[in-house]
Formats: sequence, structure tokens, C-alpha cells
Amino acid sequence: MFLKAKKREFVKNVSSEYKSMHTLQEKYQKEIVPEFTKLGVKNRMAIPRLMKIVVNCGLGEALADKKIIEKMSAQMAIITGQKPQVMRARRAISTFKLRAGDAIGLRVTLHGPRMYDFFLKLVSISLPRVRDFRGVPVKGFDGRGNYTLGMKEHTIFPELEYSMVDKVRGFEISFVTSAKTDEHGRLLLKLLGMPFEKE
Repeated sequence: MFLKAKKREFVKNVSSEYKSMHTLQEKYQKEIVPEFTKLGVKNRMAIPRLMKIVVNCGLGEALADKKIIEKMSAQMAIITGQKPQVMRARRAISTFKLRAGDAIGLRVTLHGPRMYDFFLKLVSISLPRVRDFRGVPVKGFDGRGNYTLGMKEHTIFPELEYSMVDKVRGFEISFVTSAKTDEHGRLLLKLLGMPFEKE
């Protein structure tokens, strides 16, 4: 109980601290827009933006235990602040005993304030909690300015009570931007606070 109370106090204190700081939207206008303007992007509408964040969690094990979807759904809702969408198989695959319509994963798509809140929490609180963290890899770009980050443990989010965790699972976080190139996408995320590893 003591550890849980300390964790709640920690999250509350950090949240209060960041409420007093500039929001990412303000940072975008004051720091990111001028930076891209220096690079020759004169049209403000052409300056890259973070459009959405998509969190995906594959749960093939749910084929054997349907309750896994329900348990992980509750955990992802706490982590992202939004109820996940259940992803279902489009076609049957007999080799894996998979039938069309079976629940095989969860997905959360974040926009607006929830997207920015999740991003700030991820880069400022959760990623630094990863053991031996030296930055996120730079190889996750898709060639069109979008970035995907694989997480091995969803327990790095401090607001998740350990009593809820039946098993440590991983998921993918995709950052969808309006950037036309990986270079501009990487610069955008870096300026927003993404801690990329040093090359």
C-alpha cells in the first residue's frame, strides 16, 4: 500500500509540474515553426505537424483465453486515457486455428490533447524509467516521415498498478506526422522532445 501511495504521489507531482510548463502546442509555435522556417520552409501550412499517435498491441494468446483482451484493454485504457478498439481477424487461417472475426489485438488512436498528453508522458516520464535507457532508435522511420517505436514492457507507465498486470506485454507506438521526409519527421519529433539515441 505504501509503494502504491508513493507512486500516486509521484505521478501527481509530475503532472502538476508539467501543467505549469508550456504545452507542446505552444512549443510548436514558439520553437518548431521558427526552426523549420530557418530551413527554408516558408509556407506555415507546409511545416510538419504531429497528426496522431497509434498504439497497437497484438494478442494472439487471446485465441486461447478470451479474458486476455478484457484485461489488456483495461490496462491500455489507463495508459492512453482512451478505450482501445478491438482488432479482429479478417480471414481464417487453419494453421493457427484462427477464424475470421476472432479478437487478435487492440488499437488506440490518439488525437488532439490526449495525443499531446500521451507524448509528453512517454518522453518525460516513461522512457527514462527503461533500464539502461540511452535513447530510442532512429531506424523506425517508414520513408514518409512517420515513426514507429517498439516497447517491450508496458509496465514502464507509472500510472499502471502492478496488481492489474497479469503478464508483461509489449506494443508498438506509431507517430504519424505530416512530414514529407524522414529527416523532417525526425527533426519534428526531436524538437518536441523525443530522446533519439546518439549516432
